Amino acid sequence: MTKGKTKWKVFLEVVSTLQAVSTFLFLGVTCSLLMFYLMFTSLWPIPTLYFVWQVVDWHTPERGGRKTTFLRNWRAWDHLRDFFPIKLVKTAELNPDKNYIVGIHPHGIMSLGAFTCFSTESCGFKELFPGLRSTLLVLAGLFRLPVFREYTMFLGVLPVSKKSLMHLLTNRGKGNAVLILIGGAAESLFSAPGINTLVMRQRKGFVRVALEFGADLVPAYAFGENEIFKQVIFSEGSLRRRLQDLFKKIMGFAPCLFAGEHMGILPYRIPITTVVGSPISVPKHIKATEEEVDHFHKLYMEALSKLFHEHKVSCGLSENHELRII
Repeated sequence: MTKGKTKWKVFLEVVSTLQAVSTFLFLGVTCSLLMFYLMFTSLWPIPTLYFVWQVVDWHTPERGGRKTTFLRNWRAWDHLRDFFPIKLVKTAELNPDKNYIVGIHPHGIMSLGAFTCFSTESCGFKELFPGLRSTLLVLAGLFRLPVFREYTMFLGVLPVSKKSLMHLLTNRGKGNAVLILIGGAAESLFSAPGINTLVMRQRKGFVRVALEFGADLVPAYAFGENEIFKQVIFSEGSLRRRLQDLFKKIMGFAPCLFAGEHMGILPYRIPITTVVGSPISVPKHIKATEEEVDHFHKLYMEALSKLFHEHKVSCGLSENHELRII
């Protein structure tokens, strides 16, 4: 993946990727610890004023946040894209006069494909889908972390909550593409090279929201997302796996034991191709029945499976790779 690149270009790609990975792993914790430490120093007014501000500003993430064009256009994201590289593929037109809930699979360890394609401008989302605005929704608990929440909102990333979805699908008019990592933390525990396991058979909340607001459903698959890190996967029912599940239940995220190349946190240079499928038309039913939810959930899983099998070979997988939905 470095063939034909200058040493300077390779260096910039590595630094940009390390910056993205380090931010994901350490920025939230570092900011929280720093604020706590400053409370016991002569600089205590700084964290005190910030915490007052955070309380006043508590509901902003669920009311659209405050996206900045500057950060989404930061040149470092271009180098992050080129490191793997990451590519966004369009398979069907999405009408800007409608709203969409786009399910992204798989979650992977860090969802770098989803982040790069939909929270930065480096992969050309606006050019591929003119008139649409992309908003990636992530774990709501991240927006309780001081300073880190500001950085996340500047990128246009918002919490995956009912209030947030309601705001995006009602108060922003049409042309919204709301992106959700359906499998969440549970799915990250299955992330490893050669594994295509999705956690979504019992996850129907996104379908209920789509019916309530009349937003079309769109499946998307990030081929290569599971390949960029190796992970120790414990067998279902084992003590270590039960401890991981308990931690996930308490904290909201999964403690994955993963490793990449060089220092362990640098991902492997494996191409990530995010393929966006065709929309599934969903009527507006404010009080949808369970039968309706099950019907559209089944349609979504069938469309996702079809998308996977149609594009797996062209995106680097072999013909015998299968998709497992649990």
